[in-house]
This record gives sequence, C-alpha cells and structure tokens, in this order.
Amino acid sequence: MKTTAELLAGEGLRGKRVLVRSDLNVPLDDAREITDDGRIRASVPTIKTLVDAGAKVVVMAHLGRPKGEPDDKFSLRPVALRLSELLGKSVTFATDTVGESAHHAVRGMSDASVVLLENLRFNAGETSKDDAERGAFADQLAELGDAYISDGFGVVHRKQASVYDIAKRLPHAAGDLVRSEVDVLRRLTENPSRPYAVVLGGAKVSDKLAVIANLMNTADRILIGGGMLFTFLKAQGHEVGTSLCEEDQLDTVRGYLNTAKEKGVEIVLPTDIVAATAFSADAEHEVVRADAIPADRMGLDIGPESAAAFAASLAQCKTIFWNGPMGCFEMKPFAAGTVAVAKALVQATSQGGFTVVGGGDSAAAVRQLGFSDQQFSHISTGGGASLEYLEGKNLPGIDILKG
Repeated sequence: MKTTAELLAGEGLRGKRVLVRSDLNVPLDDAREITDDGRIRASVPTIKTLVDAGAKVVVMAHLGRPKGEPDDKFSLRPVALRLSELLGKSVTFATDTVGESAHHAVRGMSDASVVLLENLRFNAGETSKDDAERGAFADQLAELGDAYISDGFGVVHRKQASVYDIAKRLPHAAGDLVRSEVDVLRRLTENPSRPYAVVLGGAKVSDKLAVIANLMNTADRILIGGGMLFTFLKAQGHEVGTSLCEEDQLDTVRGYLNTAKEKGVEIVLPTDIVAATAFSADAEHEVVRADAIPADRMGLDIGPESAAAFAASLAQCKTIFWNGPMGCFEMKPFAAGTVAVAKALVQATSQGGFTVVGGGDSAAAVRQLGFSDQQFSHISTGGGASLEYLEGKNLPGIDILKG
C-alpha cells in the first residue's frame, strides 16, 4: 500500500483537493454531546499532515446507521466542532455530501483548509449492494477531489463507495492510522511473542465464533467473559438462569471446546458470576458459582475469583488481544470484571508486553472506566474490522489500496 508520505512526494499535494475517508463514528448522548472522542483524535494526525503539506483536505465520514437519507440525529455537525478544536483551526461543515453545499464549500477552499462533508450514509449509494449505484455515488465524491487517502480503519471491512469504489477513481494511499492498525494486526497474527492470550467478551458468541476458530491456530489461551460466556457454560451442561444464551450455537461451542483441547489451546472460563434479578444497576445481585446460577437470575459480570484468575493468567503473557467487556460495565455493580482485565493489560504493558484493545465496546469501556490510551500498547479504532482480520478474512478497503 502506498503511504501518505509517498503520495505527498509523488503527487505534490500543495493546493490539491485530497479526500480523506476518516472514521468519525463517535457516540453521542441525548443532548448530542460526544461522549468519547477517541476516533476523532485518532483521525487528526493524518489530516494535520496533509494540512501542513498545503493540501485542501475534504474529510468524509459517517455516523450511526441512517437509512440512506438525511436525519438530524445522525448529523456530523457536532463532530465538525470537535475536529476544529483538536486541529486548532476552523473546519467548514458542508450540510450535504455531494450537493450544492459540498461543492460550494470545496470551491471556496484555500490551501491548508479543511472541509467536513455531512454524513455519507445520508446517501443510499454509500452502502448499496448494487455496484452501479455505489459506483455512481463514488463518481460524485471523486468530483470533489484530486487524490484519496483511506484513513478510516473502522470501515475497511466494508465494500462501500467512500471506502472501496473511490480508490478506483483517484490516486490513492493508506493513511497513517490505517497503516498502523494493519501493522498491529500483523503482529498479532504473524509470529506473536508468547505466551499469547486473547480475551473475548461481549453479548453474542455467534459474533465471535469465526475469530475463535481462527485464533485457535495462533493463540495459547483464550479467556471468555461477557454475555457470550453463558453459551459456553450451557454447552458444558450448566444452568445459566435467565442469562443471555444462544441455544442454536451450543453444538458449535462444544465442537470448539473439543478442538481447543486437541490443539492444546487453553480455554479459560469464569468459575464465579455476579448474578442479578434483573438487568438494572439497582437489581438485587450476588456472587454465585458459575456452575450453580439460580434459575431466576441472570449473569451480568464475571465474579471476583474469576477476575483474579483472569488477571493471573494474563500476567504470564507477552501478547494480549482483548475484544469485548467482561460484563455490563456501564452499571457500576457489574463493572469489576472489565476493570480487572483492563488493569491486567496495563500491568502487562508496563512490563514490556504487547497489549491491544480491540476497538468498539472495549475501547469505550477502558476510557469510560478512567484508563488512558497511553496505558496500552494500542487501542484499535475498529472492532469489527479487527475481528474480521483476525478471522482471516480479506478486507475490501485494504485490498483495493494494494492495486
């Protein structure tokens, strides 16, 4: 993949319009205030490099899942304000993607200025499965630029107009963020330092089955928490009460447990659980044995014994990848397991270990719980993209940059 530096050297981008696909899909509260600006901050270095080179930078991004038409609650306007603050310069906000506002904003650009287009997904062509419709939107986007930089790692697993098709239409390169993310994932999959542990959480085991299957070829141990752990417990014949459980995955999970044993990969499951009467921070809850969850209770976190065991297991490892919280960390009574895993990664980092927080809810969790990005070797900006890479899948947004 051509780098931003190589494109700068080869194309001479001063005064040129450079379209940058960033990932600015940040969480907003009910007042439309940004609650975690991590993805915006991660996008700044590439934009700043281009600004410093005198380019006219046109940033493209999406927010949420609008249905192919404008929707105020998914507007990128709050992101434009935060991006202006982080860049230390005004960012012009276009109120559409390829319409009159976008063309007017781009025509009025001076060298080293920045424009942010409105949410790409307000146009159905962005995510269309129809190549022609998607290509037509990519043609409209390409009219706004002279070159293209792919820097939104969180979307490189999607075959979308601003990620895939536009790279066929303009001179292109991988942004520094995308390159660093790919370098990290290669380090996790190509001869990682051992012992190598993977910590997986989150709600659904079905979301992680393919990555578990592939990681059994590279990881030494896999620690299971979050809602997905209850499908594992039930597969072993245990009562899980009213906890999340995917009954249709029980046979698959049993097969994975057998495969892990055959390959010598250690699957670490919790031995105790924090079980509550309801999904609520105020619900009555208690610590119970993982093999003795009451029929009328749901597991909402791993227990203290398990948290200590997970931390001890991770302390022995030189490489750790973590994707998915251990429990409902948003509610204080059920955050301790996630905190324990985060602390274990921080400790491993301080001792020279390579620790990766795999984006999505995991990244949100560590920041919400008071940890800083600098306490880990890497916090990914793309949970889904990271998992698909670790599954061994080809990522369209990466493959197209290799041409």
